[in-house]
Amino acid sequence: MKIVVDTNIVFSAILNTNSQFSEIILRPGSNYTFYSTNKLKEEMETHFDKLLKISGYTSEELKRVLWLFYRKIKFINVELIPGEAIQEALFFTEDIDPDDTEFVALTIYLDGKLWSGDKKLEKGMSAKAWHKFITTSELRQTDI
Repeated sequence: MKIVVDTNIVFSAILNTNSQFSEIILRPGSNYTFYSTNKLKEEMETHFDKLLKISGYTSEELKRVLWLFYRKIKFINVELIPGEAIQEALFFTEDIDPDDTEFVALTIYLDGKLWSGDKKLEKGMSAKAWHKFITTSELRQTDI
């Protein structure tokens, strides 16, 4: 199953490497293939100092933890996503959270599921009849 990972999932996984988020992403032999765009890396870089402060990691430790997660995610250049998928994603995200457009567009393009902890995004997009979200619980149940 193709799973597009939103930044907040990786952020949470980094802050607690014993969490369900970490377990799902790092599990060997998983039936999931995780995807994201480089926006995830950009947002991690933007919040690097915040992650350092909250996590208690040294800079080198945090870089190593990020690398562990990044190696489990296939990063797709947003320029490879067809314009139609971007336009459809904009329809769903523009009045909710335009920052998530790339993740939604990638989900549409891959015909996958979006794994995000953003309840506002999920609620707003569900109201527009977009039902491609997958929860942490569902991921745990279906990858056993």
